[in-house]
Order: sequence, then structure tokens, then C-alpha cells
Amino acid sequence: MATYGNPAVKPFISSKLIDNRVASSFKSGGNVHFLQSVSSQNLKISTDYQNFSSRSGSLSTKAFFWDIFKPKPDSSRSTKVQELYVYEINERDRGSPAYLKLSQQKDVNALGDLVPFSNKLYSGDLQKRLGITAGLCILIQHVAEKKGDRYEAIFSFYFGDYGHISVQGPYLTYEDTFMAVTGGSGVFDGVYGKVKLQQIVFPFKLFYTFYLQGIKDLPAELVVKPVAPTPAAEPSAAAKATEPGAVVSNFTN
Repeated sequence: MATYGNPAVKPFISSKLIDNRVASSFKSGGNVHFLQSVSSQNLKISTDYQNFSSRSGSLSTKAFFWDIFKPKPDSSRSTKVQELYVYEINERDRGSPAYLKLSQQKDVNALGDLVPFSNKLYSGDLQKRLGITAGLCILIQHVAEKKGDRYEAIFSFYFGDYGHISVQGPYLTYEDTFMAVTGGSGVFDGVYGKVKLQQIVFPFKLFYTFYLQGIKDLPAELVVKPVAPTPAAEPSAAAKATEPGAVVSNFTN
């Protein structure tokens, strides 16, 4: 009988069993064959035990190191949701957007068409120039019944010294959409969440509501009561002229 659970117990074969089998074997003249058989069985039991012990030790070692190095949840990241409101306005002075017709269909927008763009970014109360947007829209589908298009958008919002926020997701020209916040820098380092895009006047005026998590409290300068998004909403004259006090520090232009 082999005992695998306790290393202190050695595998053995009953001496009485060996004596009886030896006597029987000698009577039949098969003593050499019998001794070889007993030796082989004893060796197999010992080898099986050693192999099992080796495997058990290996599994224990792996489990030990996995427990040490396995990823731990980052409890330091804030789960508080902070709202940030911004306007994106195309003032037709940046050569944006640029339409690159790469599809085979030249009469309508189609899969493969690219639209690089960059527009001006204003605070939600339209009193300060924040910076710019910059990115790319990839046309996925022309939706004729809604007289619009579906794009996959990848772009960033730049806030001068405050840093930037990057987003990605669906951009529909005919209805509001949500995109994922994929990261950021500066005060937005480690940010995650989502952003709601509202079309006001396509493609010249858009309103965004960010729901941000994973960061410290936003700077007071960015936390404002937004102007309701309507076609009549316009930045203040001072913000348009980038006058001192109507821009954030080192705003991106």
C-alpha cells in the first residue's frame, strides 16, 4: 500500500507478504522472476510517490507567487462622478473638417471615408476659451432614411495647462450619442467615464456633458453652470477674442 498524503510515511510492502510469496516461488523454482517482480513493484510505488510530491510542490510554489503578484484592485482611484460641460464650435477659420473620400462610392458618403477635424473649445457657460478638439472620424455607414451618417470617432479635448481628455466611440450626425472616456493628462490623469455628445447645428456647434471618474476634484475654473444648448448659444466676445481673463492658462490654439 502506498500512502501519498503524508511525506513522513514511507511506501512499503508487508514483509509477511514477501515471505509467503518467496516461499511459494522457491517451491516452484521461480525465485529469480519473483524477486525481480517485487523489486519492480517497490520501485514503481516509490517513483509514483516522488512524482506526486514533486507536482504538489510545484503547484504550491506557483500558487504562492501568484498570490503575491496577482493584480490588486486600485482602491485609491476615485469613483466620484464629476460633470464637466463644454461647447465645441467650428468658426470656419481652421480649415476643418477635411473630407477624404476613400470609398468607391463618390456620390454618397460610404464606409472608409475619413474626416480629420479640429474645432475651438469653450467652457459650458461660454465665458472662456479652453482650447481645441482634434481627431478623426471614420465613416462606418451612411443612413439614408435618417439623412445622416454613423462614424467611429477618436479624438481629444485640449484644456491648456489643465491637460487633455481622450474619447472614442460612435458619432451619429442625426442623434445624440455616448462615447467612452479613454484617458487623459494633467488634472485628468487616470480619468475614465463617458461623455454625451449633443448635436446642435451639424457640424458647426456641439455640446458635451462629461461624466468623469478616477480623478481629484476638478479645478473651480472648469466647474460652471452651462448655457442651455440651442442654436442661438454663442461664446462671449471676450472669449472669442481670447482676452485676458477669458481664457485658461496657455489655452491650446
